[in-house]
Amino acid sequence: MCGIVGYIGRNQAVPVLLDGLRRLEYRGYDSAGVATITGGKIETRKRIGRIANLAELLQQAPLAGNAGISHTRWATHGGVTDENAHPHFDQSGKLAICHNGVIENYATLKEQLLREGHTFTGQTDTEVLAHLIGKHYDALQSGTGVPPVHAAARLVEALREALTHVVGTYGIVLMHADVPDVIIGARRGSPLVLGVGKGENFFASDVSAIVAHTREAVYLKDFDIAVIGRDEFEISSLLGGASGFEVTKVEFSAEDVSKGDYAHYMLKEIFEQPETIRDAMRGRLSREEATAKLGGLGMTAQELREIDRIILTGCGTAAHAAMCGEYIIEALAHVPVEIEFASEFRYRQLPLPKDTLVFCISQSGETADTLAALREAKRKGLRALGICNNVASTVARESDGGVYMHAGPEIGVAATKSFTSQTVILTLIALLLGRIRHLSTTEGLRIIDELEALPGKVRAILDSSAHIKAIAERYAHVHSMMFLGRQFNYPIALEGALKMKEISYIHASGHPSAELKHGIIALITPDVPSVVIAPDDSVLEKNISNIEEIRARNGPVIAIGTEGCTKLEKVADDTIWIPPCPDYLSPILTSIPLQLLAYHTSVALGRDVDKPRNLAKSVTVE
Repeated sequence: MCGIVGYIGRNQAVPVLLDGLRRLEYRGYDSAGVATITGGKIETRKRIGRIANLAELLQQAPLAGNAGISHTRWATHGGVTDENAHPHFDQSGKLAICHNGVIENYATLKEQLLREGHTFTGQTDTEVLAHLIGKHYDALQSGTGVPPVHAAARLVEALREALTHVVGTYGIVLMHADVPDVIIGARRGSPLVLGVGKGENFFASDVSAIVAHTREAVYLKDFDIAVIGRDEFEISSLLGGASGFEVTKVEFSAEDVSKGDYAHYMLKEIFEQPETIRDAMRGRLSREEATAKLGGLGMTAQELREIDRIILTGCGTAAHAAMCGEYIIEALAHVPVEIEFASEFRYRQLPLPKDTLVFCISQSGETADTLAALREAKRKGLRALGICNNVASTVARESDGGVYMHAGPEIGVAATKSFTSQTVILTLIALLLGRIRHLSTTEGLRIIDELEALPGKVRAILDSSAHIKAIAERYAHVHSMMFLGRQFNYPIALEGALKMKEISYIHASGHPSAELKHGIIALITPDVPSVVIAPDDSVLEKNISNIEEIRARNGPVIAIGTEGCTKLEKVADDTIWIPPCPDYLSPILTSIPLQLLAYHTSVALGRDVDKPRNLAKSVTVE
């Protein structure tokens, strides 16, 4: 949700911290702050707004020091003020902390600390945590002149003691004026990465913040406590003893997380989809056996054959990909599929027969609700598999297997390439399950042919970006839009509406086309355009009938249809074409014009495309 960067080394800390914060600004941008330690004192600079505001402040009032921590905030507790920006200090003013997550019992802890004489400058749960750790550190002190090595051990012990009283989630970094040569980090439920350098080490909530400085990282696990110095680091467990870890080579480079020649990350990621779709399939299609090869599932053909029910769960765009997966798997594999919002999964009394297979879908692999659903499924004795984009993420580590997306870093807050990659992977799963049940070799090969043709078809749609831009500019003035689709493309109506409202702020709603006459038609006016997803499929005539009903009430229609469909062109005000494809693959193609439509509308309105208001990329708190 928010962004954290920590640095200790031989270079000045502030340039490293600011560079990392800029790379993480998509994770939170209500306010930002930095603290460094020098001359036995910690100093901080904080400013509401974007990182540029903080950078300007640091030019006016520079900070020196070779060790520091920093944060970009997405507000949960307390308003957007300089006082509520991180880092926060303890009562002594010698301990500074940055925190992602939510301390659920902070109010109770704060009342206790107030009774003990503590004073607070803001309203955040993080400041309460800082005071709690500082309280335990001060209690462990035995006089003055404590050697630094002992002070470091006491700081770790104070952190352990404080965290035993905490209910909630956290990814934290902290430093203390008594211990200038170390920074300490800990995580539970909120991601934290340790970057391993030469003569320098790092902390970050996402490895993209530090990939310009090191390609070696340790992805900390829940309950890990890590202490980093300039030349060494140590990882232990809050539960006691050492914690096993692995130094991982980061697969992408600093160039991969830059915008390149594109105006926005979102546009870059939309145009990467021919490659990311191909990468999602790479090495996973077998013409010899006319099926998909998904060894990461860790299941034999016999085990897969025994599955008689699948649950797909995710949040936001991942939930829409799951809905597409429901249609695709049921069509190709004839296995019953249910969709559960991850945020509701653990709160429902859901019947879970033993032959149920659960797929948890999350781009980051750190989505709090999706992780909770995964853990609940495992608690109930079900096999829970992950579909995620980060091989070292918590979903990847805790699931019983799964499929890695290979989509590369997705920086734009509005998910684009992750959606199509997830949908492709669900299609591969459908092919695999279908081939071990009823699909013939001929049918399997036909599906493989169609899958392999996808990147070229996506590229053809991207070539129509200028046409879609012109349509977007014609409708950018409206205050509301409707998105309609049927069968495989009902989820795309939901996804198209989500993209439009989250980056353009135009109210948009997605509906099944067949529900038009059941209430929705009351919204039709000349000022409410309808985007109708109507490829040349089994329900094309039904969709055209819906368009006629909208037009009869003077409602403008933007249609997404298959090239050469003259029927659609005659009834729609504007048309955007996709190449011909089977019904089950149409969601992948129809989603891309809607991504471009939302993008160009947002640009026409002067919105901040990559940093839409109130949103952050990775939702790591419930």
